[in-house]
Amino acid sequence: MPTATHSLLKKHFNLDPTSAKILVVGLGSTGISVARYLKKMGYQFAIIDSRKHPPLMEEFFNLMPDTPVFTGGFDDAAFKVATHLVVSPGLSLNEKSIIKAVANGSIVMSDIDLFACSVQTPIIAITGSNGKSTVTTMLGDMAKAAGKKGVIGGNLGVPALDLLNEEAELYVLELSSFQLERTSTLNANAATILNISPDHLDRHSSVAEYAREKQTVFNGDGAMVINIDDPIVNSMIEAQRKTYTFSIKTTADFYLTQQPACEGDRHTTENEYLMFQNHALLALNELPLEGRHNAANALAALALGHAVGLPFPAMCDALKKFKGLEHRMQRVAILNGITWINDSKATNIGACIAALEGYQTKVILIAGGDAKGADMNELAPIIQEKAKALILMGKDAALFNDALIDTTLPIYHAENMQQAVHLAAQCAHSGDHVLLSPACASLDQYKNYQDRGNKFSKAVLALAH
Repeated sequence: MPTATHSLLKKHFNLDPTSAKILVVGLGSTGISVARYLKKMGYQFAIIDSRKHPPLMEEFFNLMPDTPVFTGGFDDAAFKVATHLVVSPGLSLNEKSIIKAVANGSIVMSDIDLFACSVQTPIIAITGSNGKSTVTTMLGDMAKAAGKKGVIGGNLGVPALDLLNEEAELYVLELSSFQLERTSTLNANAATILNISPDHLDRHSSVAEYAREKQTVFNGDGAMVINIDDPIVNSMIEAQRKTYTFSIKTTADFYLTQQPACEGDRHTTENEYLMFQNHALLALNELPLEGRHNAANALAALALGHAVGLPFPAMCDALKKFKGLEHRMQRVAILNGITWINDSKATNIGACIAALEGYQTKVILIAGGDAKGADMNELAPIIQEKAKALILMGKDAALFNDALIDTTLPIYHAENMQQAVHLAAQCAHSGDHVLLSPACASLDQYKNYQDRGNKFSKAVLALAH
């Protein structure tokens, strides 16, 4: 039986259950979530994947043994009959088969489009180069503290379509540039771009194009949450829209400042506070996270939560209890007075800069991997300022060398993580911090950034023995 969702999909994409032939491109976790959704909604579809043996193929066959699946390349015949394409985020829209299909009239949709047409529940949408997962998780905790059924996912953890739940009272979606570049129907109740720094330039032709894809998160008429410390994001403000600003550098709707704390009539020492307008919400020292960039993340979460009606006491209570995420400025151990920090999630320059800026003293930095086309000259000044030694690994280590060619900073090279950790231990003294913040992707040497971070933690803990 046709539903309101069917009507919206037909309106936006001319998606008719009786005539549409949908090709799901990519058999990963997103592709399987799309397949489950399409089957439930009664649409005809097939799956295609360029890999001969996609890692989730057996799981898919167990779920839907009668669904046509093409593997081992992109068969033009499959694309030729498709009226619609749902392309997984991991695949570029510049694939020849996709370009040809679009030229022949195929309509491209994303899983986020399907999701947006399926819910009337409030949505918070979060993107940016760094901090997305932290802010998304903060908001999930805030919703729970406020007594609301909030569900989180998207680019983080559970694919968006697998989140669909009649009991949900709030959806919090982390969204990547790859998801947003193929999304047209999202109209989030509150949305933010946390920051823009060079990332994924192997897929996007320039930082400007990357920022334009991110800006899609602001489509619609919901509240905009704007980081005024980031000039690219700040330029996206729309005068006619409801907007909340945040900053850790200056006054904004949500900001960080120093003011005296009071006990009765007696003023105590100054402390930094997370503020909303003239109201102190939370002392910064009550936020149990390392680095000032996490103050910005907390302010963004407060602004987004406020935009959808979450009460400040519950949100602040959630922040006080927030322990951070694995591989994001995660303290692994303190050994012989040396603090070891796992920031493997720092897969781009901006994340590494944010991590380094959070330290008042110089650190021993472990970096390198797949730079994804980024220019390491942008990272060189902060490394010069904040690092006492640099240990490099991975396929693009030479880019760091080239950017720091005139430095007197000690630079060492490691073949693997164990060697990098041993070199760092030789450089470090009691009171030092050793920071794994690679500024690069991990796939040149590891399964993912989690695998890289786990190997770092294992190597550090092995030092104790």
